[in-house]
Amino acid sequence: MTRRGRQALQNGPHGRAPRSLLWRLLRESVPQHRGKYLAAIVAMVLVAVSTAMTAWVMGAIVDSMNDSENRGRIFLVAAAVAVVFFMKGAASFAQMVLMTKAGSSIVAEKQIQLYNRLLEQGLNYFSTTDSSNVLVRVTQSAQRARKVIDTIVTGFVRDALTLLGLVGVMVYQQPVLSLVCLVVGPVALFFIQKILARVRALTAQELSGQAEIIKVVQETATGVRVIKAFALERRMALRMENAVRRVEKRINKMARLEAATTPLMDTLTGLAIAGVVMLSAVSVFGQSVGTPGQLMSFVTAFLMAYEPAKRLSKMRVSIERGMKGVQMMYDLLDQPRMMIDPPDAVDLPDGPGALKLEGVRFGYPRGKAVIDGITLDFPTGRTTALVGPSGGGKSTLLNLILRLYDPDEGRITLDGCDLRQATAASLRRKIAYVGQDTFLFSATVMENLRLVRPNATDDEVHKAARIAHADEFIQTLPQGYDTPIGENGAFLSGGQRQRLAIARAVLRQAPILLLDEATSALDSHSEAMVRDALDRITVGVTTIVVAHRLSTVLKADLICYLEGGRIVETGSLDQLLTRNGRFRALYEQQFAPA
Repeated sequence: MTRRGRQALQNGPHGRAPRSLLWRLLRESVPQHRGKYLAAIVAMVLVAVSTAMTAWVMGAIVDSMNDSENRGRIFLVAAAVAVVFFMKGAASFAQMVLMTKAGSSIVAEKQIQLYNRLLEQGLNYFSTTDSSNVLVRVTQSAQRARKVIDTIVTGFVRDALTLLGLVGVMVYQQPVLSLVCLVVGPVALFFIQKILARVRALTAQELSGQAEIIKVVQETATGVRVIKAFALERRMALRMENAVRRVEKRINKMARLEAATTPLMDTLTGLAIAGVVMLSAVSVFGQSVGTPGQLMSFVTAFLMAYEPAKRLSKMRVSIERGMKGVQMMYDLLDQPRMMIDPPDAVDLPDGPGALKLEGVRFGYPRGKAVIDGITLDFPTGRTTALVGPSGGGKSTLLNLILRLYDPDEGRITLDGCDLRQATAASLRRKIAYVGQDTFLFSATVMENLRLVRPNATDDEVHKAARIAHADEFIQTLPQGYDTPIGENGAFLSGGQRQRLAIARAVLRQAPILLLDEATSALDSHSEAMVRDALDRITVGVTTIVVAHRLSTVLKADLICYLEGGRIVETGSLDQLLTRNGRFRALYEQQFAPA
């Protein structure tokens, strides 16, 4: 993971206090599910009451056993025990079901919000943020947020009320002995505070390590050919082992810290019980310890108070651990929306697809200008080729036309409307795109093609595939158009994937077609088929072609040579060849006789 990614995981971009994030989480999540939480709280109150009654009834059981002649009292106590335990079981069941439903809803809602916020980001966010970092935020942070809420609700309601009820029983039955036991709480809190600071640091390191594991797996899945070709299996295995071991080490440290509260509470509780036993054998301040039932009720309440007290002692540790995930979640949710429609956005008007650049200037963050004041009219219904050396700004121009970025200066208009004032949906409906790195979804051929026009008929899909020379290989697949093609078309060749991408663009039926190195990665046979398909679909369409191989743009109506973010030369093929300029030099370099 990058240094920036690690810092983001540990600190977050806003540096907000965990307490403010905690209140925000509760304020945004709990009110939406107040019905479930209120019902769960009622169930928790019943659990607390029934637990306290359990300790109380133990005294009645002992005293009734000592008065065996009074059978009515024994039957009454037995009935009370059955009612108390039934109430506790039913309330515990209701609490678990209601808390699970509310928590699952919160996780689902937050993950949907996180993903939607990702979709509202521009390309710059994804180019500067590791995908493993994004995955951890979406998958882990919502779960951590749910655990924080569950911990708070159950801790402050069920455990706190249970402990309060049991302490009440203890004080009522044995007020003097209770004072001896109540010294446990302050001592435990003192030691728990010492643990919290270490928990915060380890939590950030744990999440960072999980992101590194995801990153290694991602790179293995996408780069398996390179790994195999260069025999990098051992290196990748060591990298994964190191990442896993680091996470394992941090998890073990975290477990030791969390578990440290158990022996702490056990020791303090044991000392308190020992003190109670010794004091019960003698009179305290001249007072007896009461009846055997009262002493039994007191001891039972004290022993039962141990578990809720232990959970409450761990609550701060659990919350601190979960708050790092909450911080990660809000770091993403608070990212500014980079590519959203302005409030007064309008749909692009119907038109021929007249595309113009007027003094467009653009640079990536912390970099120099990539597009340096370009003004250009793309011939409507004709093909314009963008050629030139790498880094000249050709692909960036396509990104600006797609409005994946906005210009720093100048404007881009389509049929007279500034793209920044148009709705993104209306813009994308007017554009079809075919890139060098064809992306296909893990679905069937038909599903991949129909994504761009869900209402297209089967005949329209087949026609588009025939125009792109894709129908012939699709028919040979085991299930034809219903054949799954694997992740990113893994079951297809490069040429087949590219022809599916072209068929998808044909089916789009958009007035503007953007082609970014659409044939650069193909063999000569596949290139010839794809080029023929492109010649057929560009007729009457405003087409912009980015290419390094001039063989793909010789038929273009207008050729623009870009270098250093500027248009150096423009004209038709014949016009450019008559000049002794950069395009002619490139042409002679590529077509010079061997």
